[in-house]
Amino acid sequence: MNQSNCMVAQSGGPTVAINASLAGVIQGVMDSDQYNICYGAVNGVLGILNENYLNLTGIVSEDAGAIDRLKTTPAMYLGSCRHKLPNYKDDDSPYVFIFNQFAKLHIKAFFYIGGNDSMDTVLKLSDYAKKINSDIRIIGVPKTIDNDLCVTDHTPGFGSAAKYIATSLLEIAHDTFIYAVKSVTIVEIMGRDAGWLTAASALARNEYNTAPHLIYLPETVFDKEQFLNDVRNMLKHRNNVIVAVSEGIHDADGNYITASKSAVDTFGHQQLSGAGKALEFMVKENIGVKVRSVEVNVLQRCASHLASLTDIEEAFAQGQKAVSLASSGVTASMVTITRTSNHPYTVEYGYSEICDIANEAKSIPVEWINEKGNDVKPELIEYLSPLIQGEVSVSYNNGIPSYMNVSHLSHS
Repeated sequence: MNQSNCMVAQSGGPTVAINASLAGVIQGVMDSDQYNICYGAVNGVLGILNENYLNLTGIVSEDAGAIDRLKTTPAMYLGSCRHKLPNYKDDDSPYVFIFNQFAKLHIKAFFYIGGNDSMDTVLKLSDYAKKINSDIRIIGVPKTIDNDLCVTDHTPGFGSAAKYIATSLLEIAHDTFIYAVKSVTIVEIMGRDAGWLTAASALARNEYNTAPHLIYLPETVFDKEQFLNDVRNMLKHRNNVIVAVSEGIHDADGNYITASKSAVDTFGHQQLSGAGKALEFMVKENIGVKVRSVEVNVLQRCASHLASLTDIEEAFAQGQKAVSLASSGVTASMVTITRTSNHPYTVEYGYSEICDIANEAKSIPVEWINEKGNDVKPELIEYLSPLIQGEVSVSYNNGIPSYMNVSHLSHS
Protein backbone atom coordinates (compact mmCIF):
# COMPACT_ATOMS: atom_id res chain seq x y z
CA MET A 1 0.00 0.00 0.00
CA ASN A 2 1.48 3.34 -1.10
CA GLN A 3 0.08 5.33 1.81
CA SER A 4 1.55 8.55 3.18
CA ASN A 5 0.55 9.57 6.68
CA CYS A 6 1.81 12.12 9.17
CA MET A 7 2.00 12.45 12.94
CA VAL A 8 1.72 15.35 15.35
CA ALA A 9 2.44 15.66 19.07
CA GLN A 10 2.55 18.36 21.74
CA SER A 11 4.93 18.84 24.64
CA GLY A 12 6.04 21.23 27.34
CA GLY A 13 3.74 23.58 29.23
CA PRO A 14 0.14 24.21 28.13
CA THR A 15 -1.17 27.40 26.55
CA VAL A 16 -4.44 28.81 25.26
CA ALA A 17 -3.27 28.55 21.65
CA ILE A 18 -1.42 25.25 21.30
CA ASN A 19 -4.59 23.41 20.30
CA ALA A 20 -5.20 26.06 17.66
CA SER A 21 -1.85 25.04 16.15
CA LEU A 22 -2.92 21.40 16.38
CA ALA A 23 -6.17 22.31 14.62
CA GLY A 24 -4.11 24.07 11.96
CA VAL A 25 -2.02 20.96 11.38
CA ILE A 26 -5.13 18.78 11.06
CA GLN A 27 -6.79 21.26 8.71
CA GLY A 28 -3.59 21.50 6.69
CA VAL A 29 -3.49 17.74 6.30
CA MET A 30 -7.15 17.58 5.28
CA ASP A 31 -6.59 20.30 2.70
CA SER A 32 -3.44 18.63 1.38
CA ASP A 33 -3.21 15.88 -1.19
CA GLN A 34 0.05 14.65 0.37
CA TYR A 35 -1.21 12.75 3.41
CA ASN A 36 -4.01 10.30 4.15
CA ILE A 37 -4.13 10.08 7.95
CA CYS A 38 -2.91 12.46 10.64
CA TYR A 39 -2.05 10.53 13.79
CA GLY A 40 -1.72 12.23 17.17
CA ALA A 41 0.82 10.84 19.61
CA VAL A 42 -0.59 11.07 23.16
CA ASN A 43 1.73 12.70 25.72
CA GLY A 44 4.36 13.96 23.33
CA VAL A 45 7.24 11.83 22.16
CA LEU A 46 6.33 9.38 24.93
CA GLY A 47 3.21 8.60 22.93
CA ILE A 48 5.40 7.17 20.18
CA LEU A 49 7.55 5.23 22.62
CA ASN A 50 4.37 3.84 24.21
CA GLU A 51 2.53 3.36 20.89
CA ASN A 52 -0.36 5.49 22.08
CA TYR A 53 -2.02 7.21 19.13
CA LEU A 54 -5.26 8.89 18.06
CA ASN A 55 -6.55 9.03 14.48
CA LEU A 56 -7.11 12.78 14.34
CA THR A 57 -8.44 12.95 10.81
CA GLY A 58 -10.97 10.29 11.75
CA ILE A 59 -12.07 12.20 14.85
CA VAL A 60 -12.49 15.45 12.93
CA SER A 61 -14.29 13.75 10.04
CA GLU A 62 -16.93 12.43 12.46
CA ASP A 63 -17.45 15.79 14.20
CA ALA A 64 -18.07 18.78 11.92
CA GLY A 65 -17.46 21.26 14.73
CA ALA A 66 -14.30 19.67 16.10
CA ILE A 67 -11.80 22.00 14.40
CA ASP A 68 -13.49 25.17 15.66
CA ARG A 69 -13.95 23.76 19.16
CA LEU A 70 -10.35 22.54 19.24
CA LYS A 71 -9.13 26.05 18.39
CA THR A 72 -10.72 27.41 21.57
CA THR A 73 -9.91 24.49 23.88
CA PRO A 74 -7.08 25.33 26.32
CA ALA A 75 -4.03 23.27 27.26
CA MET A 76 -3.17 20.22 25.15
CA TYR A 77 -5.71 17.93 23.54
CA LEU A 78 -2.98 15.34 22.95
CA GLY A 79 -1.44 15.69 26.38
CA SER A 80 2.15 16.58 27.09
CA CYS A 81 5.48 15.39 28.45
CA ARG A 82 8.84 16.77 29.46
CA HIS A 83 10.87 13.86 28.16
CA LYS A 84 14.46 14.56 27.17
CA LEU A 85 15.79 12.25 24.47
CA PRO A 86 19.38 11.09 24.97
CA ASN A 87 22.08 11.90 22.46
CA TYR A 88 21.73 9.18 19.84
CA LYS A 89 25.50 8.73 19.87
CA ASP A 90 25.21 7.59 23.49
CA ASP A 91 21.98 5.62 23.17
CA ASP A 92 20.16 5.24 19.87
CA SER A 93 17.56 2.73 21.10
CA PRO A 94 14.68 5.24 21.45
CA TYR A 95 15.46 6.61 17.99
CA VAL A 96 15.44 3.16 16.43
CA PHE A 97 12.06 2.49 18.05
CA ILE A 98 10.59 5.85 17.00
CA PHE A 99 11.64 5.52 13.38
CA ASN A 100 10.41 1.94 13.29
CA GLN A 101 7.06 3.29 14.44
CA PHE A 102 7.16 5.87 11.67
CA ALA A 103 7.77 3.10 9.14
CA LYS A 104 5.01 0.92 10.61
CA LEU A 105 2.46 3.74 10.33
CA HIS A 106 3.73 5.02 6.96
CA ILE A 107 4.68 8.37 8.50
CA LYS A 108 6.22 10.82 6.05
CA ALA A 109 6.09 13.94 8.23
CA PHE A 110 6.26 14.55 11.97
CA PHE A 111 5.13 17.83 13.57
CA TYR A 112 6.13 18.65 17.15
CA ILE A 113 4.36 21.58 18.81
CA GLY A 114 6.17 23.08 21.77
CA GLY A 115 8.71 25.47 23.21
CA ASN A 116 12.46 25.46 23.79
CA ASP A 117 12.77 21.93 25.15
CA SER A 118 10.46 20.58 22.44
CA MET A 119 12.66 22.15 19.77
CA ASP A 120 15.57 20.23 21.33
CA THR A 121 13.59 17.06 20.50
CA VAL A 122 12.99 18.30 16.94
CA LEU A 123 16.72 18.91 16.55
CA LYS A 124 17.68 15.47 17.85
CA LEU A 125 15.14 13.64 15.69
CA SER A 126 16.24 15.69 12.68
CA ASP A 127 19.90 14.88 13.28
CA TYR A 128 19.13 11.18 13.58
CA ALA A 129 16.97 11.25 10.46
CA LYS A 130 19.89 12.77 8.56
CA LYS A 131 22.24 10.11 9.94
CA ILE A 132 20.08 7.24 8.67
CA ASN A 133 19.14 9.05 5.43
CA SER A 134 15.45 9.10 6.35
CA ASP A 135 13.15 11.08 4.07
CA ILE A 136 10.71 11.87 6.90
CA ARG A 137 10.10 15.60 7.20
CA ILE A 138 10.41 16.86 10.78
CA ILE A 139 8.97 20.28 11.56
CA GLY A 140 8.73 22.20 14.82
CA VAL A 141 5.65 24.32 15.49
CA PRO A 142 6.39 27.02 18.10
CA LYS A 143 4.52 27.41 21.36
CA THR A 144 5.32 29.07 24.66
CA ILE A 145 3.85 31.75 26.87
CA ASP A 146 7.44 32.74 27.69
CA ASN A 147 7.92 34.13 24.14
CA ASP A 148 11.60 33.20 24.29
CA LEU A 149 12.10 31.18 21.10
CA CYS A 150 14.76 32.70 18.87
CA VAL A 151 14.38 33.86 15.25
CA THR A 152 10.58 34.06 15.31
CA ASP A 153 9.03 37.45 16.20
CA HIS A 154 6.77 35.97 18.87
CA THR A 155 5.26 32.64 19.84
CA PRO A 156 1.70 31.28 19.87
CA GLY A 157 0.31 31.26 23.39
CA PHE A 158 2.15 34.38 24.45
CA GLY A 159 -0.42 36.89 23.19
CA SER A 160 -3.28 35.27 25.08
CA ALA A 161 -1.23 34.94 28.27
CA ALA A 162 -0.20 38.59 27.91
CA LYS A 163 -3.86 39.59 27.53
CA TYR A 164 -4.70 37.64 30.70
CA ILE A 165 -1.86 39.26 32.65
CA ALA A 166 -2.76 42.79 31.54
CA THR A 167 -6.44 42.22 32.35
CA SER A 168 -5.60 40.70 35.74
CA LEU A 169 -3.32 43.61 36.66
CA LEU A 170 -6.07 46.08 35.78
CA GLU A 171 -8.55 44.15 37.91
CA ILE A 172 -6.06 43.95 40.79
CA ALA A 173 -5.66 47.72 40.51
CA HIS A 174 -9.43 48.20 40.79
CA ASP A 175 -9.46 45.88 43.80
CA THR A 176 -6.58 47.72 45.46
CA PHE A 177 -7.54 51.34 44.82
CA ILE A 178 -10.75 51.14 46.88
CA TYR A 179 -8.80 51.33 50.14
CA ALA A 180 -7.40 54.69 51.28
CA VAL A 181 -4.53 53.12 53.19
CA LYS A 182 -0.87 52.66 52.33
CA SER A 183 -0.39 49.25 50.72
CA VAL A 184 1.88 47.27 48.41
CA THR A 185 0.67 44.46 46.17
CA ILE A 186 3.25 42.24 44.48
CA VAL A 187 2.22 40.10 41.51
CA GLU A 188 4.52 37.23 40.55
CA ILE A 189 4.36 36.25 36.87
CA MET A 190 5.92 33.33 35.03
CA GLY A 191 9.26 33.82 33.27
CA ARG A 192 12.47 32.08 34.29
CA ASP A 193 14.98 33.66 31.91
CA ALA A 194 12.89 36.07 29.85
CA GLY A 195 10.53 38.72 31.16
CA TRP A 196 8.20 39.11 28.18
CA LEU A 197 5.11 38.03 30.08
CA THR A 198 5.84 40.21 33.09
CA ALA A 199 6.50 43.15 30.77
CA ALA A 200 3.00 42.64 29.33
CA SER A 201 1.61 43.77 32.69
CA ALA A 202 2.33 47.32 31.49
CA LEU A 203 -0.52 46.92 28.99
CA ALA A 204 -2.89 47.33 31.97
CA ARG A 205 -2.08 51.05 32.09
CA ASN A 206 -4.75 53.39 30.75
CA GLU A 207 -6.07 56.93 31.16
CA TYR A 208 -6.76 56.44 34.88
CA ASN A 209 -4.51 53.54 35.89
CA THR A 210 -0.71 53.75 36.12
CA ALA A 211 -0.26 50.29 37.65
CA PRO A 212 1.90 48.32 37.71
CA HIS A 213 4.05 51.07 39.18
CA LEU A 214 7.20 48.94 39.21
CA ILE A 215 8.23 46.08 36.92
CA TYR A 216 11.20 43.76 37.55
CA LEU A 217 12.47 41.40 34.86
CA PRO A 218 15.15 38.67 34.75
CA GLU A 219 16.99 40.63 32.03
CA THR A 220 18.22 43.02 34.72
CA VAL A 221 19.94 42.50 38.08
CA PHE A 222 17.61 42.64 41.07
CA ASP A 223 18.98 44.62 43.99
CA LYS A 224 17.12 44.33 47.30
CA GLU A 225 18.00 47.81 48.59
CA GLN A 226 17.15 49.45 45.29
CA PHE A 227 13.81 47.64 45.27
CA LEU A 228 12.98 48.86 48.78
CA ASN A 229 13.94 52.43 47.83
CA ASP A 230 11.77 52.18 44.69
CA VAL A 231 8.80 51.14 46.80
CA ARG A 232 9.40 53.85 49.43
CA ASN A 233 9.57 56.52 46.73
CA MET A 234 6.35 55.31 45.15
CA LEU A 235 4.57 55.34 48.52
CA LYS A 236 5.42 59.05 48.90
CA HIS A 237 3.13 59.86 45.99
CA ARG A 238 0.34 57.26 46.19
CA ASN A 239 -1.45 55.07 48.68
CA ASN A 240 -1.33 51.87 46.68
CA VAL A 241 1.76 50.49 44.93
CA ILE A 242 1.44 47.53 42.60
CA VAL A 243 4.58 45.63 41.57
CA ALA A 244 4.92 43.10 38.74
CA VAL A 245 7.83 40.69 39.10
CA SER A 246 9.13 37.76 37.06
CA GLU A 247 9.63 34.47 38.87
CA GLY A 248 13.21 34.40 37.54
CA ILE A 249 14.57 37.64 39.01
CA HIS A 250 18.16 37.19 40.19
CA ASP A 251 20.96 39.01 41.97
CA ALA A 252 24.25 40.27 40.54
CA ASP A 253 25.78 36.79 40.88
CA GLY A 254 23.01 35.21 38.85
CA ASN A 255 21.37 33.52 41.84
CA TYR A 256 17.60 33.29 41.62
CA ILE A 257 15.93 35.13 44.49
CA THR A 258 13.95 32.06 45.53
CA ALA A 259 15.40 29.13 43.58
CA SER A 260 15.39 25.75 45.28
CA LYS A 261 18.92 24.46 45.15
CA SER A 262 17.81 20.86 44.73
CA ALA A 263 14.67 20.94 42.59
CA VAL A 264 15.37 20.76 38.84
CA ASP A 265 13.37 19.36 35.94
CA THR A 266 14.50 16.78 33.38
CA PHE A 267 16.09 19.49 31.23
CA GLY A 268 18.13 20.82 34.18
CA HIS A 269 16.04 23.94 34.81
CA GLN A 270 15.66 25.08 38.42
CA GLN A 271 12.08 24.95 39.63
CA LEU A 272 11.15 28.44 40.78
CA SER A 273 8.41 29.71 43.04
CA GLY A 274 7.93 32.30 45.72
CA ALA A 275 9.67 35.39 44.27
CA GLY A 276 6.58 37.44 45.06
CA LYS A 277 6.42 36.04 48.57
CA ALA A 278 10.11 36.87 49.13
CA LEU A 279 9.48 40.48 48.09
CA GLU A 280 6.41 40.58 50.33
CA PHE A 281 8.57 39.66 53.32
CA MET A 282 11.15 42.32 52.34
CA VAL A 283 8.50 45.04 52.33
CA LYS A 284 6.89 43.80 55.53
CA GLU A 285 10.19 43.71 57.42
CA ASN A 286 11.66 46.96 56.09
CA ILE A 287 8.76 49.30 55.28
CA GLY A 288 5.96 48.08 57.50
CA VAL A 289 2.91 48.82 55.38
CA LYS A 290 0.04 46.55 54.43
CA VAL A 291 1.48 44.14 51.84
CA ARG A 292 0.35 41.05 50.01
CA SER A 293 1.70 38.94 47.17
CA VAL A 294 -0.24 37.24 44.39
CA GLU A 295 1.26 34.34 42.44
CA VAL A 296 -0.63 34.10 39.15
CA ASN A 297 0.94 30.67 38.53
CA VAL A 298 -0.86 28.32 36.10
CA LEU A 299 -3.88 30.63 35.70
CA GLN A 300 -2.03 32.67 33.07
CA ARG A 301 -1.48 29.67 30.80
CA CYS A 302 -4.94 28.38 29.89
CA ALA A 303 -7.45 31.21 30.26
CA SER A 304 -9.40 30.66 27.04
CA HIS A 305 -12.10 33.06 28.18
CA LEU A 306 -9.51 35.83 27.74
CA ALA A 307 -7.79 34.54 24.61
CA SER A 308 -6.37 36.92 22.03
CA LEU A 309 -7.99 36.46 18.63
CA THR A 310 -4.72 37.48 17.01
CA ASP A 311 -2.96 34.74 18.96
CA ILE A 312 -5.46 32.02 18.03
CA GLU A 313 -5.52 32.93 14.35
CA GLU A 314 -1.73 33.05 14.12
CA ALA A 315 -1.37 29.74 15.96
CA PHE A 316 -3.79 28.09 13.52
CA ALA A 317 -1.97 29.58 10.54
CA GLN A 318 1.39 28.29 11.80
CA GLY A 319 -0.02 24.78 12.10
CA GLN A 320 -1.18 24.99 8.49
CA LYS A 321 2.19 26.40 7.45
CA ALA A 322 3.97 23.43 9.00
CA VAL A 323 2.06 21.03 6.75
CA SER A 324 2.77 23.21 3.73
CA LEU A 325 6.49 23.23 4.53
CA ALA A 326 6.67 19.46 4.94
CA SER A 327 4.72 18.95 1.71
CA SER A 328 7.27 21.08 -0.14
CA GLY A 329 10.21 19.09 1.21
CA VAL A 330 11.34 21.26 4.11
CA THR A 331 12.69 19.41 7.18
CA ALA A 332 14.78 20.01 10.30
CA SER A 333 13.11 23.40 10.67
CA MET A 334 10.62 25.40 12.73
CA VAL A 335 7.79 27.57 11.52
CA THR A 336 8.54 31.25 12.09
CA ILE A 337 6.61 34.49 12.05
CA THR A 338 8.01 37.80 10.81
CA ARG A 339 6.37 41.10 11.65
CA THR A 340 6.19 43.24 8.52
CA SER A 341 4.36 46.23 10.01
CA ASN A 342 3.02 47.56 13.32
CA HIS A 343 0.62 50.09 11.78
CA PRO A 344 -1.31 48.25 10.48
CA TYR A 345 -0.13 45.07 12.16
CA THR A 346 0.86 42.49 9.52
CA VAL A 347 2.98 39.33 9.56
CA GLU A 348 4.44 36.73 7.21
CA TYR A 349 4.99 33.03 7.90
CA GLY A 350 8.22 31.25 7.02
CA TYR A 351 10.71 28.86 8.56
CA SER A 352 14.22 28.63 9.95
CA GLU A 353 16.55 25.70 10.46
CA ILE A 354 16.06 24.14 13.86
CA CYS A 355 19.79 24.20 14.61
CA ASP A 356 19.53 28.01 14.85
CA ILE A 357 16.68 27.85 17.37
CA ALA A 358 16.94 24.83 19.68
CA ASN A 359 18.53 25.39 23.10
CA GLU A 360 18.70 29.16 22.63
CA ALA A 361 16.59 31.78 24.39
CA LYS A 362 15.41 35.24 23.32
CA SER A 363 15.46 37.93 25.98
CA ILE A 364 13.89 41.37 25.98
CA PRO A 365 16.32 43.86 24.37
CA VAL A 366 17.94 45.88 27.15
CA GLU A 367 17.19 49.08 25.25
CA TRP A 368 13.47 48.38 25.84
CA ILE A 369 13.99 48.47 29.64
CA ASN A 370 14.51 51.71 31.56
CA GLU A 371 17.90 52.56 33.07
CA LYS A 372 16.76 51.88 36.63
CA GLY A 373 15.61 48.38 35.64
CA ASN A 374 12.18 48.87 37.20
CA ASP A 375 9.97 49.61 34.17
CA VAL A 376 9.66 49.17 30.41
CA LYS A 377 9.93 51.68 27.56
CA PRO A 378 7.36 52.63 24.89
CA GLU A 379 9.13 50.48 22.28
CA LEU A 380 8.19 47.37 24.23
CA ILE A 381 4.59 48.50 24.56
CA GLU A 382 4.44 49.02 20.79
CA TYR A 383 5.78 45.50 20.25
CA LEU A 384 3.31 43.94 22.71
CA SER A 385 0.09 45.78 21.92
CA PRO A 386 -0.87 44.11 18.61
CA LEU A 387 -0.50 40.62 20.12
CA ILE A 388 -3.42 40.94 22.54
CA GLN A 389 -5.96 42.33 20.09
CA GLY A 390 -9.34 40.75 19.37
CA GLU A 391 -11.67 38.54 21.37
CA VAL A 392 -12.48 34.88 20.78
CA SER A 393 -16.00 33.52 20.76
CA VAL A 394 -16.18 30.51 23.08
CA SER A 395 -19.17 28.16 23.13
CA TYR A 396 -20.85 27.55 26.48
CA ASN A 397 -22.90 24.71 27.91
CA ASN A 398 -24.81 25.20 31.18
CA GLY A 399 -22.84 28.38 31.78
CA ILE A 400 -19.43 26.69 31.44
CA PRO A 401 -17.16 26.77 28.35
CA SER A 402 -17.65 23.78 26.06
CA TYR A 403 -14.25 22.32 25.25
CA MET A 404 -13.04 19.19 23.48
CA ASN A 405 -13.46 15.96 25.44
CA VAL A 406 -10.05 14.93 26.77
CA SER A 407 -11.08 11.74 28.57
CA HIS A 408 -8.36 9.93 26.59
CA LEU A 409 -5.86 11.72 28.86
CA SER A 410 -7.30 10.22 32.05
CA HIS A 411 -4.83 8.02 33.90
CA SER A 412 -7.01 6.01 36.28
